Amino acid sequence: MMVAMARRLLLVRLEAAKMRRLHTIPVVVVAVVAVVALSCMNLFRPEAPVVGADPDAWPWASLLLNAAMMNALVHPVLVAVIASRQTDIENTGAGWTLNSTTGVGPGALCRAKTALLVAVLALAVAAETAATIGLARARGYTVPLEWGQWIQYAVLLWLVDGVFVGAHVWLAAKWDNQLICVGVGLLGAFTAMYMFLTPSAIARMVPWGYYAVITNTRLVGRQAGGVRYGSVDLPWVVGFLLLALAALAWATHRMDRVER
Repeated sequence: MMVAMARRLLLVRLEAAKMRRLHTIPVVVVAVVAVVALSCMNLFRPEAPVVGADPDAWPWASLLLNAAMMNALVHPVLVAVIASRQTDIENTGAGWTLNSTTGVGPGALCRAKTALLVAVLALAVAAETAATIGLARARGYTVPLEWGQWIQYAVLLWLVDGVFVGAHVWLAAKWDNQLICVGVGLLGAFTAMYMFLTPSAIARMVPWGYYAVITNTRLVGRQAGGVRYGSVDLPWVVGFLLLALAALAWATHRMDRVER
């Protein structure tokens, strides 16, 4: 078991070395900056400091809802792009064949790529959350922050991103045309945004709907302070994550048994 673990870590390190040449980190940074900028647009209104000091306006809940909607728009595209870049290097350079000669099957390589990208997404979500909160504080948000709500959303966002990046790595490995992988991500972004407008029962039936399902804020009216925190349907979220992980494990292990 120790040998197998060391081998997996070596694969991840090799993928990290490839990542330096693919400019993945700049792509992630641009996406993080875009999400923070779009989420915090309301902070630059003249009344922002007043709203941020009024507990009855629920300023942090409103900001979290804005951030959740922007994440639903940007993150499906982000995970598609970084998965495509990390995987297409094997398609263009006969990497699948070269790795197979060393005993590393396509499925194992996909799992290593997914593990590395999941780690990168953890840093991205943490940076994005910290920057959003920091900017709000700088703009005069003095109401106590509901840390638990923000941390819960950030963790769930990272987990949902993680299963999607694994799915996109698999897609990019199965089809050499990377327009398929990125196109699915674009379709997912529009679908995820639309799911905020549909009943939760419908959102739970659509994979990208979980960007809305994990959102723990709700609109309760159009007046000031019309956003409140709400509960997340965790059994559905956990079920989706487990089902997605099982499907990815089956698909990647099948890749190792099928000659490419």
